[in-house]
Amino acid sequence: MIPLRDDQPRTTIPYVNYSIIAINLAVFGFEVWARFNDPPALRSFFARYAEVPNHFQLAFGGSSEFTIGAAFLTIFISMFMHAGWLHVLGNMWFLWIFGDNIEDHLGHVVYPMFYLVCGLLASMAHVYANPDSTLPMVGASGAIAGVMGAFLLRYPQARIQVLWTWFGYRIFWMPAIGMLFYWFALQLVGQAWVQYVSSRTHQQVGGVAYWAHLGGFVTGLILIKVIPSRSEYNYGAWTKKEGKAVAASANQGSGSQPQL
Repeated sequence: MIPLRDDQPRTTIPYVNYSIIAINLAVFGFEVWARFNDPPALRSFFARYAEVPNHFQLAFGGSSEFTIGAAFLTIFISMFMHAGWLHVLGNMWFLWIFGDNIEDHLGHVVYPMFYLVCGLLASMAHVYANPDSTLPMVGASGAIAGVMGAFLLRYPQARIQVLWTWFGYRIFWMPAIGMLFYWFALQLVGQAWVQYVSSRTHQQVGGVAYWAHLGGFVTGLILIKVIPSRSEYNYGAWTKKEGKAVAASANQGSGSQPQL
């Protein structure tokens, strides 16, 4: 099931969302260039910056080869790396569909922090679930899963036009809550299958980092509940719009006006 568009309006231009998409595409552009022009540089790039769960275990164990800071740095850099055309285009399409409304809700300042925290906690969920894994993980999927979780809770009744690809092709509209619950269920089934195959073969199973998707989605659900929307707070002036205007009361009677 592929989302094509949603009917949720926005009131601002999602500059940050566009910028995140542009950065991801630029990094992938470098990967494509290096693949054809400097393969050793590409291998070095992935070896140095792809997230590897086992490196965290080594770093916290006092390894001289892997430091804690370097391990955490890979989380943020790998968030902008992708393994192929379908990987990057699929991720960026989902971010294009859902990210603009979450930026509209949170504002340009808070949205990028929300995005990065979702990516961070998604990656940590993957590391916690697979501490011994030596398979590298790259991609924005965990952060985007957080955006999707936020969209589900914030706009459950929004409608999404989807392309159904099982047993023929159909295009139809459905509530966001239905489409996103379907996506979440697929991640649960996928993780259960990976767990089963791994237990039977006693080998690491690569492909999709389902725990990162699940961790990011749950993080988005939680954060969108606790972070005030831009309509509630004026982040620039540190004052709540509905009342108790701290900066305004501090300047009351002084003849000066708060900077909003």
